[in-house]
Amino acid sequence: MAQVIELNDDNFEQMVLKSSLPVLVDFCAERCTPCRMLAPIVEKLAGEYDGRITFSKLNVEQGRNAATRYGVRSIPTLLFFSGGKPMRQFVGFTSEKDLKRNLDEALQG
Repeated sequence: MAQVIELNDDNFEQMVLKSSLPVLVDFCAERCTPCRMLAPIVEKLAGEYDGRITFSKLNVEQGRNAATRYGVRSIPTLLFFSGGKPMRQFVGFTSEKDLKRNLDEALQG
């Protein structure tokens, strides 16, 4: 089963911007209840989309530069990157069904 990759400001460029696969980044924090509710959904989908999308999470307290760079003002925020560019953004808790629908649409272009 695919794992959710832990990101920080040091590995963000290599793991997200230079990735050959699309990447979903979960901007989150430990203190955030909706973030904790979203985490199992992200982990489950990481397995379902293994080989098609890389799933990652960035604790905004350790990744302030990346969060600022992409205008993350509230958490959870999910950003879908393709070709090193942010293509879609989801702010707040997102259900598994809605997230899957959006990921499928994003994969289709």
